[in-house]
Amino acid sequence: MIPNLPADWTIERVRTLSGDASATLLSLDRFVVVEDLEQGGYSVLRPRVILSFHGLCLVQDDDEWFMGELDDDGSIACWSSYGSDLAEAIRGL
Repeated sequence: MIPNLPADWTIERVRTLSGDASATLLSLDRFVVVEDLEQGGYSVLRPRVILSFHGLCLVQDDDEWFMGELDDDGSIACWSSYGSDLAEAIRGL
């Protein structure tokens, strides 16, 4: 399943803001985690949207965007929240 972007967003807008003409939406059919530094492990995310650009991914879980990296097996390991604003999360690259 390929999800829809948040309201008022298009993939062209993501490409323009990120500077990556090949930015794309990824399928949600994958394992996604975020590092949990307090627990020393990982928390599983339930993404609503996954964007891929510049070799990185932005994953939306609830109203938060997490930055991560796509692994060879298709899973994504995120390391931090970049907040609830997609534009700010993209600029945070």
